[in-house]
Amino acid sequence: MNRNSVMVFIEQNDRRWADVSLELIGKASELATRLNVPVEAIAIGHNLKHDLAMLGHYGCDKVFYIDDKRLTHFSSIAYEKSIVTIIKKQRPQIVLFGATTTGRDVAPRVASALRCGLTADCTDLQIDDYQSKGKVWKNTLMQIRPAFGGNIIATIVSPESFPSMATIREGVMKMAEPDTTKTVQIIEEKCGLTDADFPTEVIEVVRQEKTVNLKAARIIVSAGMGVASPNALALVKQLARVLGAELGASRAAVDAGLLTKAHQVGQTGTTVRPNLYIACAISGQIQHRAGMDHSKRIIAINTDPDAPIFEIAHYGIVGDVNDVIPKMIKAYKTKS
Repeated sequence: MNRNSVMVFIEQNDRRWADVSLELIGKASELATRLNVPVEAIAIGHNLKHDLAMLGHYGCDKVFYIDDKRLTHFSSIAYEKSIVTIIKKQRPQIVLFGATTTGRDVAPRVASALRCGLTADCTDLQIDDYQSKGKVWKNTLMQIRPAFGGNIIATIVSPESFPSMATIREGVMKMAEPDTTKTVQIIEEKCGLTDADFPTEVIEVVRQEKTVNLKAARIIVSAGMGVASPNALALVKQLARVLGAELGASRAAVDAGLLTKAHQVGQTGTTVRPNLYIACAISGQIQHRAGMDHSKRIIAINTDPDAPIFEIAHYGIVGDVNDVIPKMIKAYKTKS
């Protein structure tokens, strides 16, 4: 069986490549190096050819491109058929999708059509040998993700699935630094779709700019359930303003209505990698840590000295945010 590449589905919106797709090309490069195979991609849309060179800068060797005006906007059935056609023709060993609304829509459809396995919301991918019942599978994809409500980390293996497929959450994989000297081979594929493959039509696209951009934030100050009082939450917001930080939150704080979903950091929120992450009254359950444990510096404030957040914090402060934060603000202003 010829397993000859690691392939990434490339998402685009208004001719802009999704960050998660560029992140996945970087991870695909790591996996492909272990397997000694190239990195390939599938790009679907209209008038994108001149934008495809960027994929090479991030490590893509070859991109299969389907151009059709009807594919300008995402369409579930049309995208699924296009992706399946290319996978059947190229026979990659591994196919990766972003765990976005688009990826979560199309990836299961592709897996169903190919009758192969799919692991959702992975937080890591590795290549290793797998042994079961006396049989050994070489160079198998290890698909790592939280399970049982995030209480454990599970490694899922589907050695007899061809290809192995996974969706990966945005921000989990580190985006590689672009190298503009690298080039990509562009192979245009025929569309092969009929009007019957487009059962819906996009009449109008309405876009709303994000008011919270956790992914791009260099500093994040996050609130947990321990700041449920109006005074404590106001102090967290004040600290964020003083530091020029983005305001984050744990899932518990969001569920309690303290902040909106856009502020949520963690397994079911946004995965972040800021230079500084300040966790205010956040206990640090695995679901939250999975979304911020790659921060360069972590400061944790909690009244419980045994809180799990202290296990990954670079600096831990045992105390009440109502006492600690005013002192932090004063010290920062004094030093400034």
